Amino acid sequence: MTLLADRTPALTPVATTFGTAPEPLRPLALAPRLTSTVAKEYVHRACHAEVFITGSEPLGDTVFAVTAQWPRAHTFFSTPDGTRHDPMQAAETIRQAGLYLAHTRFGVPLDHKFMMWSLDYATRDRQLFIGATPTDLTIEARLVPQPRRTRSTVDFTFSATVRRGPYLAATGKARFTTVPDSTYRRLRGARPGNGSAPSAPVTGEPLPPARVGRLRPCDVVLSPTGTADSWHLTPDLRHPILFDHAGDHVPGMVLLEAARQAANALSAPVTVTPTAAATTFHRYAEHDAPTTITARHTPGEEPDSLTTTVTGHQHGEPIFTTVLTGLPDQR
Repeated sequence: MTLLADRTPALTPVATTFGTAPEPLRPLALAPRLTSTVAKEYVHRACHAEVFITGSEPLGDTVFAVTAQWPRAHTFFSTPDGTRHDPMQAAETIRQAGLYLAHTRFGVPLDHKFMMWSLDYATRDRQLFIGATPTDLTIEARLVPQPRRTRSTVDFTFSATVRRGPYLAATGKARFTTVPDSTYRRLRGARPGNGSAPSAPVTGEPLPPARVGRLRPCDVVLSPTGTADSWHLTPDLRHPILFDHAGDHVPGMVLLEAARQAANALSAPVTVTPTAAATTFHRYAEHDAPTTITARHTPGEEPDSLTTTVTGHQHGEPIFTTVLTGLPDQR
């Protein structure tokens, strides 16, 4: 019996055009390092498209250079006319910078939880125009002061100076505390209302988008209460950006968006572009409790701007306070 292998001709090198066998492949030098966003886990995002940080390097023990990029078009962080970046994108970028530094520079494990106590930002309107290419940014992040550490927690505050090329685009400041997941579960187990039936969240028809400075109904997070200066917080929990990933409370950026929309609703028919905001977070906003958002105009430092103080309450307790400064435009 003749085996198949016996009938298989021996393999011979294939001759090249010049009659010689090809040289074996040799490993090339490493490919050049190109710009990309950082891992989404470092900034607590589920979608790669929502990551704005591209890298960082230390400039000293307490100063870091962080790089970021804003896309030319974004479904949420853009002005209604589509010509400028939304100033609140600066707030989100500062937030991401803090998370990224905590994990990569301060050694905070990825499974630790973050509590954001404050988030401030101020923007330069002329540096928010969308150009012919994506907007590349450099951020000088400076710790104020050194992070306070215990065996399992880190508490840190940092300031941010955001530049677009040589020009100042925004400034900001944020404070975070990080805790292990086990500690977080204990803290959350002691939240107000535990042990009693949860309050049903409020549902209702959202305000018209134009009244809150938005174009799409799905982006509206407020519904009427029947009074002129307060609203129910009723965001769509399926919103792909405001609720990028699952969580056991309403994210701080949703509360900041509620403040922007409340300032617009109070000022209607004048549109308010939120050029700056200083926000203090007092406690978590629970999903299963009604949240009331209240706004009132307050004196401000800029004569051409409109200053609005916005507060959120659950069970009669304050959730957050935002002092928002905006540029008014007639609709």
